[in-house]
Amino acid sequence: MMTTFLQSEVQDPTKIYETMLSDNPVYWDNENKLWAVYSYEHCKAILSNDNAHIPAVNTVGLNVYALSITEQLARLSNGVQHEIARQTAILLFGKMNAISINALFEKILEPEIVKFEIDWVNTICKKLPLSFVLKSFDFNKVESELILAKIETLLKIMLPTKTDDQILSVNAVSKEIYLIAENHLIETGLLRKEIEMLSDKFKISESKILSFAVTNLIGLFIQSYDASRGVLSNSLLQVLKLNRQSSKISSDENYLENIIIETLRFDPPIHNTRRIAVEDIVLNNSVIKKGDLIFLVLASANRDPQKFENPKIFDVKRPNNNENLTFGLGSHNCVAKHFSINLTVKCLAYLFENYKNVKLLDDQILYEPIVNARLPKQILISNS
Repeated sequence: MMTTFLQSEVQDPTKIYETMLSDNPVYWDNENKLWAVYSYEHCKAILSNDNAHIPAVNTVGLNVYALSITEQLARLSNGVQHEIARQTAILLFGKMNAISINALFEKILEPEIVKFEIDWVNTICKKLPLSFVLKSFDFNKVESELILAKIETLLKIMLPTKTDDQILSVNAVSKEIYLIAENHLIETGLLRKEIEMLSDKFKISESKILSFAVTNLIGLFIQSYDASRGVLSNSLLQVLKLNRQSSKISSDENYLENIIIETLRFDPPIHNTRRIAVEDIVLNNSVIKKGDLIFLVLASANRDPQKFENPKIFDVKRPNNNENLTFGLGSHNCVAKHFSINLTVKCLAYLFENYKNVKLLDDQILYEPIVNARLPKQILISNS
């Protein structure tokens, strides 16, 4: 049975999930040597289990800057490391300045404004969220342009296996972005008091806490580029599909937020995540042994009929849509969840308020060739 696959190679993965949910909700994949978990109940159990850790990223060949990022990101760490990283990331979110999404949207869109026929993914989704984060932390134009230009290369740091060329490029970009972020935090004194507080709390040096702050600021760059890109892309698709018969799409923010939350359940950007058992775990009468890899199919859990009534129907009025597992659960729940949702609400509200006739130009959506996320490569839209 197919458990892992590139999203670009499967037209409708939900059909696979539906079969596995019914026949093998907890399945040992002998070929890939992993446990694939499909049901909401069992995915939730693993996400909440202290003996299911985030697997280590392959760090062979990485320099000190890339190693710092892989070892200290909240999304990749466990235990005390994770607690420090998560607290640092939350403190960083609290330091973001209020920025006008409307002005940023128009600035990015300005070269396309005359004809307004754009690729939503490359024009808006890959630029606006990260630009928003950079501007909210007062990075200058030169720094921002460098980070925007090189963030896609930095993302390769997450790959389980990397070519020699990828390692070289990741190392170079990691050093550039790390030093920019570190210098910015030191010069602005952004978390000076908080670094002292965390140093005292965890009994480690301020320089070490600073490295956590730098790493998790970079983590915000990464999350704003990939997670927010996915939410913006998939939410726009669902809005346009839902309103094909309407002459005008509502820009009401409450209406759009309900659509976005249901999109996170029905058509999430993140389809799966991984854990590793650090002790034996009993799940669905099976024993997941210490050291076994666990493949959590969150997109399948989000369509489990035992949790969501009529899960194949896109229903913004379903009362428990916000219980989807797309952003995880518990201590590893994505700290960028509310940021991504709010940014998407504001962005779509501005789009539909100012461009009254947005249409999808091509129904055939192609997806990026990756396993864990279903991200459109392009979404062509017009305002005519």
